[in-house]
Amino acid sequence: MLDINNAIATLVQSSNTYFLLMGAIMVFAMHAGFAFLEVGTVRHKNQVNALVKIITDFAVSCLAYFFIGYWIAYDVTFLSPASELSTNNGYDLVKFFFLVTFAAAIPAIISGGIAERAKFYPFLIASALIVALVYPFFEGIVWNGNYGLQTWLEQTTGASFHDFAGSVVVHAMGGWLALVAVFFLGLRNGRVKDQKLVAFAPSNIPFLALGTWVLCIGWFGFNVMSAQTLDGISGLVAVNSLMAMVGGIIAALFFGKNDPGFIHNGPLAGLVAVCAGSDIMHPIGALVVGIVAGWLFVKLFTIMQQTQKIDDVLGVWPLHGVCGAWGGLAAGIFGLEALGGLGGVSFMAQLLGTLAGILVALLGGAIIYGIVNMLSGLRLSQEDEFHGADLSIHKIGSTNHD
Repeated sequence: MLDINNAIATLVQSSNTYFLLMGAIMVFAMHAGFAFLEVGTVRHKNQVNALVKIITDFAVSCLAYFFIGYWIAYDVTFLSPASELSTNNGYDLVKFFFLVTFAAAIPAIISGGIAERAKFYPFLIASALIVALVYPFFEGIVWNGNYGLQTWLEQTTGASFHDFAGSVVVHAMGGWLALVAVFFLGLRNGRVKDQKLVAFAPSNIPFLALGTWVLCIGWFGFNVMSAQTLDGISGLVAVNSLMAMVGGIIAALFFGKNDPGFIHNGPLAGLVAVCAGSDIMHPIGALVVGIVAGWLFVKLFTIMQQTQKIDDVLGVWPLHGVCGAWGGLAAGIFGLEALGGLGGVSFMAQLLGTLAGILVALLGGAIIYGIVNMLSGLRLSQEDEFHGADLSIHKIGSTNHD
């Protein structure tokens, strides 16, 4: 009987490891989606830079999170012999792999906002500092109970802050950090002509659409596999993600008046918003959350295109920052039993937790980008920006017509 119990325990542990590994791979693949979404949106002279930023940001994020960030968030280091790290089928290592794909999404989100006029290495350094210090600080508060905020919220409001898959921890954090970076950079050259704002059309709609499809598919790993164990898996999370995605598409189609850029960002808005409460909402509630998120993105991005203060190339602040914050609040609304949810949430806790995430992002971004800007500057010279980041930084264009 003991042998049978040991065999079952080994099977469960190895299954959990494999389950989370598949989730890590799916979320890792989403970074290709971030890359192609940016490639399709920016002008032709900045496409190489978009691709290089995403993959190098992932590399420095992995190192920063491995040595510092994961330790700050979970008080776990990997400075142990491989014999210890490989226990339980290496589950703890795979958990790191899964969570680093979340952490690296922060600079991938920011990349879309700062596109076409940002220096390469200063922002690479800033990405490493954000993933090492700012992101894990808030991640640890929410997902590991650090510093007692969750305990205080539960005692005060009756529930802790609920963010199942990172509407606030990942997406709002990335979006509000991007807003700070975009503010430091200012408008791209050429956006204002004859005192009127000029919009730059996407360079490649098929690449933009490809990025959306890759992100949408990977998102089911992002959300469903946030359970982190097989016994926690829920079809409710999958269907809620699906319904929110569909709601975002429909809203973007209607309010965006058939614009392909809006239509392909609509599903992402819905998916961002549903992350927090995907495990507790009713599917109809998730649909409403997605519809509101799609509408929010279209309206706010349209407004941003008409202001000379903020030049957010991919609209990452409305998409991730605002829709992520909406997702945090929505979990406290549509997660309630009165609206068909599973309950166990408090709107006040969701409000306070969401505001805390925004505050950490704004303060952390202001400190890091402020210091980097002071030491090296964040923006390309006018000449380099005119020639494009591809030739100015990487010395090669995205295509060769010879």
